[in-house]
Amino acid sequence: MKIIHFSDTHLGFNDLDILNKDNINQREADFYDAFSQVVKQIKIIKPDFIIHTGDLFHRSSPSNRAITFALEQFKIIDELNIPFILIAGNHSTPRTNLSSPILKIFENFKNIHVCYDQEYKTVEFESVIFHALPHMNDETKALSQIELCEARIDKSKKNIMMMHCSVGAAYLMAEFGEWVYPSEKEYIFKMMDYVALGHWHGFGAVGKHENVYYSGSTERTSMNDKRNSKGFVVVSLYDELIVEYKEIKIRPIILKEIDCEDYENSVLNIETSDVKDAIVEVKLTNLSALQSIDIQNSEIRNLFSEAMSVSVKREFKHTQNKTNIDDIEALSLENYFLEHIKEDSRPQEFDRLKYKIQELFAQYEEANNDTL
Repeated sequence: MKIIHFSDTHLGFNDLDILNKDNINQREADFYDAFSQVVKQIKIIKPDFIIHTGDLFHRSSPSNRAITFALEQFKIIDELNIPFILIAGNHSTPRTNLSSPILKIFENFKNIHVCYDQEYKTVEFESVIFHALPHMNDETKALSQIELCEARIDKSKKNIMMMHCSVGAAYLMAEFGEWVYPSEKEYIFKMMDYVALGHWHGFGAVGKHENVYYSGSTERTSMNDKRNSKGFVVVSLYDELIVEYKEIKIRPIILKEIDCEDYENSVLNIETSDVKDAIVEVKLTNLSALQSIDIQNSEIRNLFSEAMSVSVKREFKHTQNKTNIDDIEALSLENYFLEHIKEDSRPQEFDRLKYKIQELFAQYEEANNDTL
């Protein structure tokens, strides 16, 4: 038996405010591309089953474009006549009963089985039973659902457990409403042939459990996620369990560092040929206060003009001698503020903001003079 396990596709996610040639947010398009790559691999590998362990969409009320894309892709999958079992994650589960679960839209597909009602559900076939535990807002209810799962284990078949949760504190995502699987119930994992997890965005086995795996996400929902490897899992269940990670192609994050103690040489020697279409994060280190004003973000971005996106982080010197302190005191707060506003504003906007800022600083100085 061969199973493709993927998760956390977060369709509809977007950030960075960059549009592609089709006038779609480029990062949103990246998530669609990642999903399409998995579907192409499904067509090549031709597994016996496909499972998705939550967060198909990034929001419980996704955009029309995200819904349309998902329906198109599910139609392709459905026509392969491969059973596809899908559970809800915390991002696609409404927080109240006033909203209808979005995964209901897939119920009319012949080969697609969805589980979204915050209740344990089994999807059974001749040789395998899928124990589906979707995201649950109520952890007290979750415990009773886990116990139902334990009672339904069928030793005459393969047993696959599917969940969207954190198994241990190491896999917390610091998100609202995330569900933490109770540690006292981890003994159930040994009764399963495979435990497929969603929620954590990195691939890997969980702790001491040899059959418990996160497939990871197919793209990044945060620039704090520096993983340049995303993909899905091919699970082979024959005489033994074999879990094989398959990587897909995603937009890379490339980290660069410029040492401002020797700024000119650092800029001259920095590698820029490897950044085409990448997300680039530049860290300026050993900055002095005066340098921070002199070095504009636009100047750094121009160094990596072929990148899709460039962000700049500033790291000041850890120690300040008296010269540094004098430099800071000598700075005009008004000019410092204007420089930063100018960098991120259009010319017309800056002219308007400049006069307003100057007016506010003048009022501030006048008010302070009156109190002396």
